[in-house]
Amino acid sequence: MTSNYFLQADPRTILQDYPVGTAFLDGPARLSRDELRNLQESRFSSVIARAWEVPFYQRRWSAIGLEKEDIKEIDDLPKIPTFSKTDLMESVEAYPPFGDFHGLGDNFSNAVLHTTSGTTGTPQPLFFGPYDREVQNVLLARAYILQGMQKGDVAHSVYGYGMVNGGHYVREAVTHFTDAMYIPAGTGRDTPTSQQIEMMHRYGATAILGFADYIKRLADAAVEVGMKPGEDIPLKMISGHIGQEDKAAISEAWGGAAVYDWYGVGDTGIIAGEGPSHNGLYVWEDAHIIEMLDPEGGTALPDGHTGNICATPLFKTGVYPIVRFDTKDLSKLMAPAPESGINFKRMPGFQGRSDNMVKLRGINVYPTAIGTLLDQHRATTGEYICRLTRSGSRDELTVVVETKELGTSLTLEIEAILKKGLGVSVKVQLVSPGETATDTQVETRQKPIRLVDLR
Repeated sequence: MTSNYFLQADPRTILQDYPVGTAFLDGPARLSRDELRNLQESRFSSVIARAWEVPFYQRRWSAIGLEKEDIKEIDDLPKIPTFSKTDLMESVEAYPPFGDFHGLGDNFSNAVLHTTSGTTGTPQPLFFGPYDREVQNVLLARAYILQGMQKGDVAHSVYGYGMVNGGHYVREAVTHFTDAMYIPAGTGRDTPTSQQIEMMHRYGATAILGFADYIKRLADAAVEVGMKPGEDIPLKMISGHIGQEDKAAISEAWGGAAVYDWYGVGDTGIIAGEGPSHNGLYVWEDAHIIEMLDPEGGTALPDGHTGNICATPLFKTGVYPIVRFDTKDLSKLMAPAPESGINFKRMPGFQGRSDNMVKLRGINVYPTAIGTLLDQHRATTGEYICRLTRSGSRDELTVVVETKELGTSLTLEIEAILKKGLGVSVKVQLVSPGETATDTQVETRQKPIRLVDLR
């Protein structure tokens, strides 16, 4: 008997609606802007109809006087208030334990529950129904296949497991919708780093999937045990959350493997993925409406302007419909690149968080962006942590940087690089390789800690 989950998900229909590989390149990728808009409008109307059935939206939209006839098309989106994780956690507090945003009522049959990591408080529940879960999976597989994943590949994943979605979601995408073999290694907490290196060598890993920080750590670990990344471990591709990291440096560390970025959040799944042209991340516009919002005013910004990524998935018509979710992640929208054969808009990827910003002497500093600047100096390892303190009436930021050598002149050189890149002076403290690991938790966390607020 086939599981009710897969009967509800209907993978064959999903692949028709959201194709991968050649079917994607010959289908949705070639849509004109008018054809794409018509497709989006059709899917948008279904999402809005479902959202009106969910208490979370009913009370929020009714509170500002919205009625069903007020939202007829995508151009009506600005009428709808955005929401963020804060609003979801208020929902959980008011309607424990799950909140009132999932739309399941008392019927949780076949629903999948994950949570956020909970590093800043109570974990947020994340709900998925069979259909929207598998659409997210197929959209991630679309990115992997576009990046070159194929039959015969061995994909070594360093995404974490447990209650967070990461490792489970990636595993399902690879095993359900690609022909690659999947190795669920997890983080260094799941499988020790030294053991991961041995496994990659033994099983012939051709791809690493994960966050940039730990992928770089694995390359260092391979060298430490006498292996040559790229030869003893013949990777052809690295795909993960790269953000502003130096792709060239990551590629070089792994013997020239191609490095690809993709972006998404736990609530929505993948939103955009990079392709062989390496000219930005293609926004899966057949599956999402993406806006960039002014972090202060909340208004939608024109293409080319950096703001908060705000997502309205067009496939979440069952469990937890999402309409104008403000992720607080920063990026911008760019025009399509027709020469790539994909007519979707693009984005440069994750560029920091508007709610994890430090203001120094009137300058906005994003701790997650500092790694890219540090990569400019050959002596750095890429590992660092920022410590925010208060001196009198003003804030001070000290960047603790791991380097292969120490010295006053090196400190001054790195301070100069950071001042030029950030537009404001920060203090630099140099430490030996591995000394920030306890604070960043790079071996055990999917996203290392980069800022400690000591004020």
